[in-house]
Amino acid sequence: MQLAIAAGVTALATGLFLAPLGAELDDQAMHRALAIAQTTAAEPRLADALNSSRPTRDNPLRDRAERIRRATGAEYVVIMDEHGVRWSHPDPEEIGRHVSTDPDAVLSGREVMQIDEGTLGRSARGKVPLRDAGGRIVGAVSVGIAYENVRERLLSTVPALLAYAGGALAVGALAAYLVARRLQRRTHDLAFSDISALLAEREAMLHGIREGFVALDRHGRIRLINDEAQRLLDLRTPEEVTGRSLDAVLPPGRTTDVLAGRVSGADLLAVSGQRVLVANRMPTGDGGAVVTLRDRTELERLGRELDGTRGLIDALRAQDHEHANRLHTLLGLLELGLYEEAVEFVTEAVGVHRATAEQVTERIHDPLLAALVVGKATVATERGVRLSLTAATLLPDRLVDPHGLVTVLGNLIDNALDATAGRRGARVEVEVRVAGPTAVLRVRDNGPGVPENRREVIFTEGWTTKEPPAHGRRGIGLALVRRLAERYGGTAEVGEHPEGGAVFTVTLPDALSGPVTDLDSASDPGPDPDASSATPDDGNGDSHGHRDGDRDRDDSGDMRGGPLVASDGRHPDDPPGAWR
Repeated sequence: MQLAIAAGVTALATGLFLAPLGAELDDQAMHRALAIAQTTAAEPRLADALNSSRPTRDNPLRDRAERIRRATGAEYVVIMDEHGVRWSHPDPEEIGRHVSTDPDAVLSGREVMQIDEGTLGRSARGKVPLRDAGGRIVGAVSVGIAYENVRERLLSTVPALLAYAGGALAVGALAAYLVARRLQRRTHDLAFSDISALLAEREAMLHGIREGFVALDRHGRIRLINDEAQRLLDLRTPEEVTGRSLDAVLPPGRTTDVLAGRVSGADLLAVSGQRVLVANRMPTGDGGAVVTLRDRTELERLGRELDGTRGLIDALRAQDHEHANRLHTLLGLLELGLYEEAVEFVTEAVGVHRATAEQVTERIHDPLLAALVVGKATVATERGVRLSLTAATLLPDRLVDPHGLVTVLGNLIDNALDATAGRRGARVEVEVRVAGPTAVLRVRDNGPGVPENRREVIFTEGWTTKEPPAHGRRGIGLALVRRLAERYGGTAEVGEHPEGGAVFTVTLPDALSGPVTDLDSASDPGPDPDASSATPDDGNGDSHGHRDGDRDRDDSGDMRGGPLVASDGRHPDDPPGAWR
């Protein structure tokens, strides 16, 4: 195809060059004939000789005309009188006869150039009036250039022109061959129909697969994105993001850094909105890259549910063991006839669990959050951790997004239980309160705490100090907590308790719907006395005036239960000045 185009262009250029060349040669021949005629007409005494002689074969004008014709190479030089009668001609027989073409134009005083047929054939002609000394027109001079000479000049240029055209065609053919070879290498010898089919298949595949796909050029600009990636990254239509850089279409954060290649590694975790993504980035030969995204949100949720289920199973096993011990104790009391003691034993065992649920629902009116705290209290008890609510805890049932708060509080309590489990005197303290429409969630523990240089990095996706579970990865919970807090325009921070342990505080503005009530205002205790620190009690109780209500182990290994929140602020087993 390229060779055909090159040959066609060469032929067209040659034709376009020859067409004006013929016209140019005709014009040059006519101007030459006119110049000879002008020179002849200007010769002195030519008009006097015309007036003093007759149009015979031996008149003096014929000799002068023939001399000029031979000297200039013209086909003829004809001198005529004012009646159009020839006085000179190459053919003596034509002398004395009227010219073959109309002489009126030249005899009227105009100079004439034309291509015309005459007695000697086709020629390029130039005609000039002949004037006497007084300026009166007494005749005319007509000079002709044989048209065959013009044609010969034109034809003589054709071989050279074709040679140039052939050279240009050869260069074009070589260039076409080289371009074709390069194109074949770039397209892997695929035909145009194959390329079109592959493009259609690629479009169908990219927009049909359930994995996100983003192709970047060497400058980090998006050149291709499929529907799934657009959904996972919450981007607009592909037309609006194609050609723009990642930093221009994505908010700053780990997700953007992973896609841009500023974080290296395989199966990198990233959080986009409330979605947990796994990203892999593969460089391409042209300096760009291809990024694939997988949605692990459901898998992470199922994994967390599995972890929770395992914890509940362990708790049920422990409760089953404890329940068997209680049944044996009850059986023994009945066999000994101690019926009143048996009734008191059963009442106390049932009342502890009922009291815990009632105390939680009295302070947390939202059913989802209340159920979460009750469930976490049971898990904490079985893990040997005392979980308690502060006296300042009070949450109305007017949450805009209770599921979001469940995610935040659940992750914070889980991390606190993991940090304190297995430690002697392990405690976790939960505070949920409102200040107008703002919800404040705080979870304290007496674990090892968080070093100051890691208090920001712990909120990064994928960062963890724990061993990954069998079902997947860790490092997602705190990232989701901060992301949910930022979605509300709030904050998620971590500090250190003066007596050891970490204090996580999450503030969620506009978390409550409806007008602010007196109950909401009353639930705000003002400046929190331990927003960044806690104050030890004076030996009679803690500074918050509450009690832990789950079970803990005393020195003998016995399990005790108690109210989740109490008024005197000290558990019966607490030593004076115990941390709360």
